[in-house]
Amino acid sequence: MKIVWVNRCFDILHRGHIELFEYAKSLGDFLIVGIDSDNRIREHKGPNRPINNHQDRKFFLKSIKYVDEVVVFESNTELENWIKFYEPDILVVGSEYKDEGVVGSEYAKNIEFFDRVKGYSTSKILEKRQ
Repeated sequence: MKIVWVNRCFDILHRGHIELFEYAKSLGDFLIVGIDSDNRIREHKGPNRPINNHQDRKFFLKSIKYVDEVVVFESNTELENWIKFYEPDILVVGSEYKDEGVVGSEYAKNIEFFDRVKGYSTSKILEKRQ
């Protein structure tokens, strides 16, 4: 069985996320999605985030047909430990991280980069609300 891993906040789901899951699942048999904990999102995105708590985000993600498993992580160390535990065949990462170190990459056989779907982002959705 070919295991694929992807991780992000996935705070407000949109078409770009679904296309990412569809692409990631097309690369293997079992898709694991790692999500940032609520505390981690607050640290990186500010006190008004996340919009959806990690229990709800996990529930939403598990209902998507492409997603087989969802895990929550609090830190880069915990993220790395999850990736080490699953030893994915493929780690799917946003192409904006091509020139940066990818947490847990040494525990995956391959890294695939995914270009963001233009016009879709959680930040843009939140800007429209204001």
